[in-house]
Amino acid sequence: MLFAAGAALVPWLYVLGTTLPSTARVTHWNAAWVGLDALQALGLLTTAALRGRRDERHRLTAAATAALLVVDAWFDTVTAAPGGELAVAVTMAVCAELPLAGMCAALALGGQRRSAEVIPGTPPTTPPPRPRHNTPA
Repeated sequence: MLFAAGAALVPWLYVLGTTLPSTARVTHWNAAWVGLDALQALGLLTTAALRGRRDERHRLTAAATAALLVVDAWFDTVTAAPGGELAVAVTMAVCAELPLAGMCAALALGGQRRSAEVIPGTPPTTPPPRPRHNTPA
């Protein structure tokens, strides 16, 4: 299903690239950007809080936050006007958003915890063994 969905997007990318206008008037532009930055702040704060409690679920919020930061860097740079606005967008991407995304990705992909470590309230890293039933042949 995922492969089919990804493959179906390839021709759609061509349609979008050849039919969408290069400029657009957008209502609620400020709400879109404030919402994206609010989600990033929530992701960073949640990741920090979970990691501070040694809760392995921080890997999930770190992965989502990394994706949001990369999306923010992309849209900041491709929607910026040439000149000073673009320079600020590139500086923010290179000095803040992408390094933070890399840190979050590293947290998300970090090593598995040792089996001796048990953090209350988190599921085990491996499922418990299934009982074997002896059935007569």
